[in-house]
Order: sequence, then structure tokens, then C-alpha cells
Amino acid sequence: MTVDSTPEVGLELPRQSSLGTAAARNLATTSKSAPQMQEITSRWLLRMLPWVETQGGAYRVNRRLTYTVGDGSIDFVQDGADVRVIPRELGELALLRGFDDVEVLTALADRCVQRDFGAGETLVERGATADKLHLIAHGRINRASTGQYGEEVALDVLADGDRFGDDALLDEDARWEHSATAETSGTLLTLSRADFASVLATAPSLRAHVEEYSALSRRRQNHRGEAEIAMSAGHLGEHELPGAFVDYELKPREYELSVAQTILRIHTRVSDLYNGPMDQTKEQLRLTVEALRERQEHELVNNREFGLLHNADFKQRIQPHAGPPTPDDMDELLCRRRGTKFFLAHPRTIAAIGRGFNACGIYPDHVDLGGQRVPAWRGVPILPCNKIPVTPEKTSSILAMRTGLENQGVIGLHQTGLPDEYEPGLSVRFMGLDERAITSYLVSTYYSAAILVPDAVGVLENVQIAHWPR
Repeated sequence: MTVDSTPEVGLELPRQSSLGTAAARNLATTSKSAPQMQEITSRWLLRMLPWVETQGGAYRVNRRLTYTVGDGSIDFVQDGADVRVIPRELGELALLRGFDDVEVLTALADRCVQRDFGAGETLVERGATADKLHLIAHGRINRASTGQYGEEVALDVLADGDRFGDDALLDEDARWEHSATAETSGTLLTLSRADFASVLATAPSLRAHVEEYSALSRRRQNHRGEAEIAMSAGHLGEHELPGAFVDYELKPREYELSVAQTILRIHTRVSDLYNGPMDQTKEQLRLTVEALRERQEHELVNNREFGLLHNADFKQRIQPHAGPPTPDDMDELLCRRRGTKFFLAHPRTIAAIGRGFNACGIYPDHVDLGGQRVPAWRGVPILPCNKIPVTPEKTSSILAMRTGLENQGVIGLHQTGLPDEYEPGLSVRFMGLDERAITSYLVSTYYSAAILVPDAVGVLENVQIAHWPR
């Protein structure tokens, strides 16, 4: 056996001949960025809303008197497989709007019969006798009619909280002018005309309310439900002209400014010793203001008192016909108001819009908005807003709105000239030093939003954003 007797040769590292970079950094000045923040978004809603000065902290929206009542969504309670309508929610029906006799409403709710339906099931047929009110607890229902030439015409899609057949409770000759077919399985409650009549016969308060409603229904009104202004046109000679006046709402809505506030605390040791090259107080304040503005936009979308999602008129809420957003759905949303300024949607919803359009072989245009190219449909920008909720079922909403006082649209409300104002409508007040040498600043911003007329905002609800066309 041969043994390798070659001696091991050690690897000798080269000797360092200059100062290393790690040690040199101890003497060097470091370049650094300002504090970064992931929460900051484009905040298109705050940028696009025209802001109106609101003295006194409240803004009153005066409108013409309207007779359109009872167009709200109806809520239900679920106990296992059993579903019941909340009695007071029946007040959302036009017939029962303003009726507050809980005992009678409970009697009507107890007479509502649950009906479970499956996908594809025909719930009512056009031309059949209409003798029931249908309240949709869950599911999607397509309503269709017959066109002038015998073709089927799609009317709309109804979903949770909607209803149809309001006229069936009082009109004995009522017939269905449309057919209703279930797109998905679900549950609805029905109230028959006979059951309503039995409660009506034993409840004097309900009879008085129905008589008042019938008288209200006979008043002349325009297609928007406003009190009609009498006039004459096309007459010849000395025709006697009708007298008229424009009646106003007796109790107009007032929007009070809401507030978002926080207390910014900075230790004097930090602001004294670590204030260069960046001003610590200034940077802390900058990021705090950014967070407040993000919260402000969130409230403008989601607040139950004045947020756009909750305050959009129920007649301006529509459902997609197939789930994912399509060009037809966007057109339906767009055509419900004049002068739509922009669409607002979650970024994931905008991606779903693009997929839906591409599946149809359509590619949205882009428009220039403040030097930035954004997608658009029919020339109307589609702007992102991550404050619009996305449900666990991966559905969301798309808003379309008209803006401005002169257009009777949506306006933002704020008050400027505040004490210690830092930005328009935002103030930073020095609150002093405490015993721990901490400086405190109160940062406040006041805001709200007002919808001047109901058709200024429309919402495409329950848009499916997780669908991927094959």
C-alpha cells in the first residue's frame, strides 16, 4: 500500500493593508430616509370630493317635498333553519312607513310564512294573480318580463333584504307584471292578502294608517316622487293658467361634522437630543396626520350616520346579474344618474372588473386625472379605494357618484379657520408638558359628507371578485 507523504500546505490569508469598511462606518455619516408608512394610500375620495365650508358644525340639506316613502331594506333574524322578519322592519314597506304600533306589526310578522326555494325555481309567473307580498331573507332572484315583440326582457336582480309584491296586499285585482326566478337557493317569507286583511279588520290603528297612505298615494307627484308643480303648456288664447308653488320638506336632514382625534406624545429628550438631521416632532406629526386622513376616508365610506355605503338610497342599489362585474352591470350603474363623476371600488374589485371586461373582449379606456393615467368606463374614471369592505365570501361594492353643489351631487363637509390649524379642517393643539417630561399635542380633524339628492350615489352591491373566467 502506497502512503502519500506530501506535507500539508496551510492557506495563508493575505495581510490587511488598509482600514476595513466595517470600522470605517463608525466614522461615516449615514444617509437615511424619512419614516415610511405602509398605511398611506392614494385617498382618491378625499381628493375628488368638493369640500364645502360648514359653519356652526352642521349642514342642512333642503329638498322639495317628496312622497316617496318606505324604500328601505328589511332585516331578518335566524334561529337555525327558521327565519323570521323583525316586526319593526315591516315599517320599511311603503304601506307601513311610519306605522309604529308594535303589537300590530308583530301580528303581521307572525303571519309571514317561510318558503325555501332552489336555484332555477320559478317563484311567480307573469299574468298570474298577485295575492302575496314576498320578502327575501337570503338568495338572488331574477325578475323578467315580456317585451313588445315577445322576447324576454330582464328587469332587475333582487337579493337579501329586498321584496316584491307590495301592491298585492290592497289591490284585489293585482296581477304579476313580471316573472321571478331564483338564481340561487335561498329563503323568503310571504304575507298573503287574506292574512293582512284579517289583521286589518281587528286593528283600528292600522286601518287609519292605510287610509292615510291611500290618500297620500293619490296626490300628484312626478316620476321622482316629488310634489308636482302644476303648469300648462301648448295652450292657445286666453287659457286659464294653474296656480303652483314648490313645497319643501318640513324636516330636512342635517349633517353634523364628525371628528377623528388622537393625542401625539413626544418625550422632550427625544425632541431635544435627537432632532437632526430630521425634526422628530415634524415627522411624528406628519405620520399622525396621514393616519387621521386615512381614517377620515374610511369614515366617509363606512360610517353608519353619513358614510356613502350606508346612506345611498335603496332605489340606487342594484345587484350584478351574474355575480362578477360585467360591462352591462357597469352600464346599469352608470345610467341611473346624470353626470357621473367617477366610480369608486376596492383595488381587487377593479382587477375583477378588468377580468370581466377581458372575458367579453372589451378593454377599458384610460383617462388622465391630475397627471395620472387611470382606468375608465365610458370616459368615467374607475378609482381605487381600499376602504370599501371585502366580505369573507369575496364580495364587494362599486360606487358611482356625481359631485358638487351645482350638480346636486355629493359634497364633503369641513370647517376651516380652526384654532391652531395645521391643514384645512385639521388642527394641532399644544397640550403642555406632564411630570414625565412628555410633550402632548391634540390632533383633530372635522369632516362629514352630504348626499344632496338621492340619485347622486349609486351602489352595485354583492359583486363577486374571486371569479376567474376560463
